[in-house]
Amino acid sequence: MNLFQLVGSYLKAKPLNTILNSLLLALGMAVITVLLLFNRQLQQKIEENVRGIDLVVGAKGSPLQLILCSIFHVDFPTGNIKLNEAEQLARHRLIKSAIPLALGDSYQGYRIVGTTRAYTDLYGAELDNGTWWSKDLEVVAGANVAAFARVQVGNTLVSQHGLSEEGHAHDAHQMVCTGVLKKTGTVLDNLLFTNVGTVWAVHEEHGQHEDHHTADSITNPSPLVPTIAAGDSTREITSLLVEFRNPMAAIQLPRFINTQTNMQAASPAFETARLFSLLGVGADVLMGFAYVIIFISGLSIFIALYNSLKERQYDLAIMRSMGASRTQLFVSIVAEGITLTAVGSLFGLMLGHGVLWLFTETVQQSSQTGFTAFVFYQEELWMLAGSLLLGFVCSLIPAVQAYRTNIHHVLAG
Repeated sequence: MNLFQLVGSYLKAKPLNTILNSLLLALGMAVITVLLLFNRQLQQKIEENVRGIDLVVGAKGSPLQLILCSIFHVDFPTGNIKLNEAEQLARHRLIKSAIPLALGDSYQGYRIVGTTRAYTDLYGAELDNGTWWSKDLEVVAGANVAAFARVQVGNTLVSQHGLSEEGHAHDAHQMVCTGVLKKTGTVLDNLLFTNVGTVWAVHEEHGQHEDHHTADSITNPSPLVPTIAAGDSTREITSLLVEFRNPMAAIQLPRFINTQTNMQAASPAFETARLFSLLGVGADVLMGFAYVIIFISGLSIFIALYNSLKERQYDLAIMRSMGASRTQLFVSIVAEGITLTAVGSLFGLMLGHGVLWLFTETVQQSSQTGFTAFVFYQEELWMLAGSLLLGFVCSLIPAVQAYRTNIHHVLAG
C-alpha cells in the first residue's frame, strides 16, 4: 500500500469527521470567494462606468446621490439645473467637454436618458441593429433592455414618470425604438436613449415651447442641445458630465461651481471611494466571519488528527516494525491534514463560484449588472495555498507525535 492509499484509507475510516471538517472549511472559503468575486467585479464595473467623467454637475443636494443618479442610474435626481447656466459652465476655459443628461422617465423600470451621441460614444457603444435617434420621440435601447423588456426596432413605447412601472404614463407622447445597442458591459446596457428634446416634450403642456423644437426657430444654436436657441432661460436639464481640460481644473473648478453658482459639483472618484468605504463595513464583517469559520475548521482538523493518532498508535508501531521509517509516518500524517484542507478548499472555491452563478441566473437585477461567476482571480490561488499551509500547520503536532512513536513501548503495552 503506497502513501496515497494509506491516507485515503484513514480518511474513509471516519467519513463523518472527514465530511464535516472539509465542509466547515469549504463554507469559510465559499464566503471569502463570493466576497472576492463581488468586490473585484464591482470595482471593475465602477471604473468602467466613470471613465472619461471627471466631474458631475447638478442641482445642489447629496453629492453621492448625484453620482448614483447621473453615472450609475440607480437613484433619483437631486433636482434640475437651468440650461442657460449649464451652457455658461460648458464654455468654461477649464472644461474640455460637457455632456447633458435629462432624466425623469422610464420604461418598465429602465431609465430613459435624454442626451447627445457624445454620451454613448463615451463608452464606445455600437448599434446591433437599427439606426440612432435623429428627432424627438425616437429612442435607442440598451442590450439588457432589448433582452429583458423585449424592446425591438419598430416598437412603440409609452414612458412612465419616475423609475417605477406605476408612475404616470405619458400616453400622449408615444416613442418609437429606432435601434438596439450591442452589449457593452456598462450601465448603457440598462438604459434607453433619446435626445433632450424628447424629455422636454413629454413633460410640457401641448403647444408650449413648440417653436423650440423646429429647425426654423434656431438663431444661435445651444452648445449642449443644438436643437434649441442658446440661452433659453426656461429649459432645464438634470446634470452635466464634465471632462477636464487640464489637471488644474480638478482644483479650481469644483470650488468655483459650489461657491459661485446655483449648482453643485461632485467628483466620481471621491464619491465612489466613499461608497466603497460604506460597503466595506459589511464586507469586512462577513470576511471576519469567514476567517472565524476557517480558524474553527483548522482547529477541528487538528483535534481530529490528534485524536485519531491516539487510536492508531498501534497501527503506526506495526508499520514501523515492518520497515516504515519515522519520516514516512510523519509525511503520512501531514499528507492527511493537507488532503483534508485541499478537498475543503477546492469545494469551497467551487461553491463560491456556484453561489454567484445561481444568483445571477435567478435574480434578474443581478444578471443585468454584468457580474459573472466564470472568472478567476490570482487571489484564489493564494487562498488555496493558504489553506494547504493551514493543513500543514494543523497536522504538524500530530505528525511529530507519530515521528516519535516508540515501537517497543507501544507493542509492549
